[in-house]
Amino acid sequence: MHLGVDELVFCDGGSSDDTLAVLQQAGAHCVVSRPGRARQMNTGASYIKSDIILFLHVDTDINSSHVLAIKQAVKRPDVVGGRFDVQLSGRQPLFRVIEWLINHRSRLSRISTGDQAMFVRRTVFEQLGGFPDLPLMEDVEFSRRLKKQGEIICLRDKVVTSSRRWEQHGIFSTIGLMWKLRFLYWLGVPAEKLARMYREAR
Repeated sequence: MHLGVDELVFCDGGSSDDTLAVLQQAGAHCVVSRPGRARQMNTGASYIKSDIILFLHVDTDINSSHVLAIKQAVKRPDVVGGRFDVQLSGRQPLFRVIEWLINHRSRLSRISTGDQAMFVRRTVFEQLGGFPDLPLMEDVEFSRRLKKQGEIICLRDKVVTSSRRWEQHGIFSTIGLMWKLRFLYWLGVPAEKLARMYREAR
């Protein structure tokens, strides 16, 4: 499907399967970076020349209407970036509650997560130095810095992201872990320590 984007770059962080081969066979523009979401997103962004950069995790789906919504949103000069509401792919009724909590919290705080398809003006992204090189919470920290630069728009259009991690590790245990890590980060616990805690819990 043609999304209406000017540039599309896939950044691989050292996958051990045939991801790169499949993408290259499809004619996709692929680049490689050291492992880590912040590093991958920063590397991918370095190849983008468009005025607006959209960061999309591989397990989150969008369509052309989402791209159009971004183009409409950034017509406002005060908008420096934004994100979408998220919808988890699973049918479990509890997922609907989780979605509401994520979207409502994000709308109040203007803090976004990678699953919400974050977008930003390229000039602002470069001024901020990209995503901080953190092993965890890079999206939260970037959001904190971004909202100081101007208006963050929270689009109500929903992007669908995989609920695999919730189903694999248990809904309540995943909620508890994420809330715990967020709270500790807010208290000032280093992201490196939080990343170790996350790996041990998984």
